[in-house]
Amino acid sequence: MEALRQDDPRRFGRFTALARFHEGASAVRYVARDAATGEVVLVTSARPQLAAVPVFSRRFRAEARTAERLAGGWVSPPVDLGEEPEAPADGPEPLWTAAAYVPALPLAEAVAIAGPLPERALRILGAGIAEILSRVHASGSVLQGLAPGTVLLAADGPRLTAFGPLGAAASAEVGPGGQLSVRLGYLTPEQIEGKEVSAASDLFVLGLLLAYAATGTTPFTEGPAEEAARRIAEDEPELDAVPDPLRELIASCLAKDPAERPAAGTVAAELALEGAAGLARGGWLPERLAAAVTDQEARVLALEPPEDDTEPEAGPTEAAEAGAGAAEAEAAESGAEETPEPEDARPEDPRAVPEPQDARTAPEPEDARPLPVPPADASQTSASPAGAPPADASPVNAPASQAPTAAPASASAPVSVSVSDGDIGEDRGTTRFLNTGPRPPQSDRPTTQLALPHELTAPPGAALVPAAHPMPPALPAAPGTPQQPQPHQQPSHTQGGPAPYPAAALPAGPAGPGGPGGGPMVSLPLPPAPAPAPDPGASRRTLLTIAAAAVGGLVVGGGSVAALGSGDTAAATDDKPAPKPRRTLPGQAPEPRWIYAHPASESSPLTTAVWQDKLLVVTSESQASAVDLHTGKRLWQRADGAKGQAALAAGDDLVFVASPTEFLWLSPKNGKVVHRVRYTEAFTDLPGLTVGRLAGSSGPVIWFTGSHTVTVKAPKPKKGKKKEKDKEVVQAHFFAYDIVQRKELWRTAVPAGRSPGTPAYRVVAERSADVLVRQDAVSLTAAEVKAAKGKGSVRSFDQKTGKLLWTKKYGAASLEAATTGDEDGALYAAVGKDLQAFEADTTKPLWRVEGSDGSWFGTPLIAGPLIHTTERSRLVGAVERESGRLVWRRSTEVPGIGNAPSLTLSSSEKTLIAADAIQVTVFSAADGERLWKFQDIGSADPKGATVSAPYRALAFGETVVVQRDRSFYAFPVA
Repeated sequence: MEALRQDDPRRFGRFTALARFHEGASAVRYVARDAATGEVVLVTSARPQLAAVPVFSRRFRAEARTAERLAGGWVSPPVDLGEEPEAPADGPEPLWTAAAYVPALPLAEAVAIAGPLPERALRILGAGIAEILSRVHASGSVLQGLAPGTVLLAADGPRLTAFGPLGAAASAEVGPGGQLSVRLGYLTPEQIEGKEVSAASDLFVLGLLLAYAATGTTPFTEGPAEEAARRIAEDEPELDAVPDPLRELIASCLAKDPAERPAAGTVAAELALEGAAGLARGGWLPERLAAAVTDQEARVLALEPPEDDTEPEAGPTEAAEAGAGAAEAEAAESGAEETPEPEDARPEDPRAVPEPQDARTAPEPEDARPLPVPPADASQTSASPAGAPPADASPVNAPASQAPTAAPASASAPVSVSVSDGDIGEDRGTTRFLNTGPRPPQSDRPTTQLALPHELTAPPGAALVPAAHPMPPALPAAPGTPQQPQPHQQPSHTQGGPAPYPAAALPAGPAGPGGPGGGPMVSLPLPPAPAPAPDPGASRRTLLTIAAAAVGGLVVGGGSVAALGSGDTAAATDDKPAPKPRRTLPGQAPEPRWIYAHPASESSPLTTAVWQDKLLVVTSESQASAVDLHTGKRLWQRADGAKGQAALAAGDDLVFVASPTEFLWLSPKNGKVVHRVRYTEAFTDLPGLTVGRLAGSSGPVIWFTGSHTVTVKAPKPKKGKKKEKDKEVVQAHFFAYDIVQRKELWRTAVPAGRSPGTPAYRVVAERSADVLVRQDAVSLTAAEVKAAKGKGSVRSFDQKTGKLLWTKKYGAASLEAATTGDEDGALYAAVGKDLQAFEADTTKPLWRVEGSDGSWFGTPLIAGPLIHTTERSRLVGAVERESGRLVWRRSTEVPGIGNAPSLTLSSSEKTLIAADAIQVTVFSAADGERLWKFQDIGSADPKGATVSAPYRALAFGETVVVQRDRSFYAFPVA
């Protein structure tokens, strides 16, 4: 931090500026306080000369809205997005946003203070950032906001502060002709080859960040600096110093081929399956870093507003002290252009900041130095005449012929810069994205780029930057070195807290950075032309050349929500932010209709069920309770329903629950017990009956298994023989019961299962004449398993009498194979890695759908002419029921762990919901378009409970209720 300068704003809406926090390439951050509430915030204020450019203004606000949608968890929530002027003003309007202040250290500063992070801290850091990336990528977007200065380490976990290229820019310049040039500091192999960035590009940068955090240096340091780009594109990373358990994962992130890099969700799960918040409980920072975070918080809270709240006039001034460790600045005379700059206008030289005696500084990696790029390269991407610098190569308000102070005499000589801020180097100086025209949508790409709208701002030759807003002062030169004008480079960050991208080393040519011999840059061209009245018929969706991250909303708390936008294409528009409630972006998940949290004082839910589209009935170890499906409010609870099975509708006016000892019929209004049938009374001939899990239901009929123990007397011994002991034998039955008439329909004896003896049946198909039943493998006895020889079987029971009709095996379907059937006589079973259809009565094979290697199919879901499929490899799809022809197949894009996702259809059968242990993914049932994704990421509080329960989905009407353990969310669906 440092004192406010004389030209710094003093007010941002209701906030009073207290001190400068950090100066970035495109904006300056201030510590500010709301005088009314005392709330401390960080205000990000765009540089005036950049704010005057409409395309910058729109991009700035777009990234602010992205932060708002991601707010929570590892993203500090915005407090105020500033006021957007409705009509043009005489001068550029202030452009700023305010976010909640969280004490935190930039990753670069943390490594400089305490050296490489230990393995546990690395896992939490990587998992937290990967969780954010997963939400961004789910919307088909790319973040491009990762850097050692934009990733922060707070007491409870990591934070991200940049949500697009502007926030992570190493420098940003406005050139003649209306060009906004943004320089990025990180390159990936695909960028070096001139290809588009994708979600995999973010993963490569995440790999670089984790390698830096693990070693204090970057993995491409060996060799000459001028070959750094080649090493990134061709060489294997140096990861010997990375902890062994993390080396393989980081190496996979740094794969040259983007297709070989893991998804963000995979990285998050491999680093911390319980989530970053769960792993960080109890603290995660090394002692020295934890102390630095605490010290920073104390200094910020001690800041007081300047005595004079008004902006001081030009003349001698004295800077106010901004707390311990803040830089002191002296006032200087303000006058003509030839007058030297005031001392307090110069950023503090980071080399002058005292470091702790035991602090370590990260070594300077070789590839952190800029690279000279052959002039031929520059000519390929510039419209300038041969030998002339491109229009955007010159610093603002600086002659093109002047090179920065640090530029060497020779264009081919590398520039040496300090990397104590953790910058891994801008190996070709900057990054260029070509093909600036509109592009057609691309189908079924896991990620896409969002583009900026074109703005026509000025005629040719017009001065784009008002003279009233000169260049900010440059860093002080070394003693004896004459100062010369420089482009906006981000100074080194000297205090902890949210900070933009650290300074990047930019190769310089004769015309300075970006000129011939310099590296490529991200150019945002604004074609110079008169500004006619807009054509109402013209499309407002034109493209610029930089990717943005527009993602689904995030709500965080006791059961934090990550609603992940998805879909295969997305586009940014010129539209201004709508008033709350926020508009829905293309692919953004809908806002929940309601959220219900099961009380922490009660045991976790055992079963959940929808009753008559009116109630959500939840059973637990202690009671049954009901939640209004339209409001999410709890209506009643009943202890009698403790340990009950999933509730069913007994007619139109009763809720049926099977408890361990009795059948209950409850009032839907208040949960009062209307009828009660104890098993000892209903089945008097089966004393001690134990009722197993319900096998299935259809209308008023339920099927279930039960068992009881009988004593079989020993036969009379033969003469001279000792009498044997009586034996206790388990007898099992399969029942049909009418829950409306409250009477048993039939029962049939079946073989007892594994101890304690009740077999677990599941109805796989109901037909007019019979029901097809399959026994769970875990309830088979050892003798049954041996006799089966690895093959599962299906039993047919008569609908009216319960008589066993037949038992059949289907191909090589195993004991555990997922199986279901339809009313037309077909059975569908997982056979090895494939899904196969059979005639149920003859076992004749009908068709086969090939699955993924090393995977298997879960239970398919029948929907009219289609069968929806699910695989352990996280592929969800649809095939034609008659022929098995593949209609569509999509990935949920989450790690392939656990069982295959369970499938649920909306009531209209238009929406397919896939739920697994990681997330819920929602598809269009007809064509497989990914609509949105959802993650309940658990509590962001390090002391919060770790949630590992899988997701469940229950559909009713135009709503799907998503459950994870105690948290329930009702989303609208088609």
